[in-house]
Amino acid sequence: MNASRRAWTLGGLAGAAALLALPAFGNDYVVGVGLTVLMWIALTQSWCVLSKMTGYVSLGHVVFYGLGAYLVVVTWQQVPLAFAVLGAGLLAAAFAALVGLPVLRVRGPYFVILSFGVSELVKFSIMAAESASGTASRILFGAPDLSVIYYAMAALALAATLLLGWVSRSRFGHGLRSLRENEEAAETLGVPIVRLKLLAFVLSAVIPGMVGGVMATRSTYFVVGQVFDPMVSITVIAMAIIGGGDDAKGPLLGVVFLALLSELLWARAPLLYMVILGAILIVFVLVLPNGLAGLAARGRTAARPPDARAAP
Repeated sequence: MNASRRAWTLGGLAGAAALLALPAFGNDYVVGVGLTVLMWIALTQSWCVLSKMTGYVSLGHVVFYGLGAYLVVVTWQQVPLAFAVLGAGLLAAAFAALVGLPVLRVRGPYFVILSFGVSELVKFSIMAAESASGTASRILFGAPDLSVIYYAMAALALAATLLLGWVSRSRFGHGLRSLRENEEAAETLGVPIVRLKLLAFVLSAVIPGMVGGVMATRSTYFVVGQVFDPMVSITVIAMAIIGGGDDAKGPLLGVVFLALLSELLWARAPLLYMVILGAILIVFVLVLPNGLAGLAARGRTAARPPDARAAP
């Protein structure tokens, strides 16, 4: 194991140990911040399975989060919570499989717009159904303890990280990268592009559905519009861009950076939050297109002796 990989491994283990120990030593606010970080890790790593690997930038991944949350809420105290959360993941995967073939036929800005349109269609369809039934919102009684929610989210964040790590190193991941680089050439060479895209889409939907189901129990007051908020997708994209790379390390850096920055800005400059976020994204897109992961790699290269840099 080289020094770089050893540093990443030790840093990851230290961070994981700190997050796991947080409920035992932190107050509710600190645990809540940790829960938010874990949620964004799970969502961003899952989004990267599709969008970072294939180049199909999804602006509608919040639909899986929202569907998962909605399923848990409508089955509240009728189905055991563990089964409801698993069902939320299956529902998200089934929906991804259903809409995947038509949606993934388009690329570039058309896919971005279509993915956003699908999420908004689902949101307003559910809101219309709720309004027709006379249900504007729902109140959840008997929600699990914060520590239970926290460790469930930690398991999902770990699962999403392992999933992206496996995909990025697998033959499946190499096939997805070929789509990102040149989809026509990949198809000419016999790469099963339709199957790969659809599988990546479904895999990227499962964990966000379960995350939505878990986070629905965090608040006792449920409103459909909140769980289908487009800002969830936008924040995930921002974290992925800031983190950079197409493996699990980049999104982790982006999530930690932006989640902690968000907490600081919301506390000190809430009105300037979106302005500052936009400025940060412009800087990363124009100056640091490879994100924090690329910046870290550049720093490691610069720190090597000149003869080591020249070595193959």
